[in-house]
Amino acid sequence: MAITLTSAAAQRVRQFMQQQPAALGLRLGVKVNGCSGYAYQVELAERRNDDDQVFESHGVRILVDAVSLEVVDGTEIDFSAKGLNETFEYHNPRVKSLCGCGESFGV
Repeated sequence: MAITLTSAAAQRVRQFMQQQPAALGLRLGVKVNGCSGYAYQVELAERRNDDDQVFESHGVRILVDAVSLEVVDGTEIDFSAKGLNETFEYHNPRVKSLCGCGESFGV
């Protein structure tokens, strides 16, 4: 499978990358957190690690470490702006449960 971005998410990531010229792309990972199990970690990647898988979507590289890939494989990342609220949304087919506060998920 793969990790993909919608065109809106790719455009927003490119805006962030313009502010950080050393960035290679977007790093997507997970950490154990919250009441349901995992939370997404997203940042700009300035280097590629040995265990990273690299995907490309709409011209943006997405780097995912091997452990996180087991949890996020197949995820589509979208970006929405509604009024003053801007957020990335994760459409992960592996998610089986969400916590009530929206901070974590289970697979």
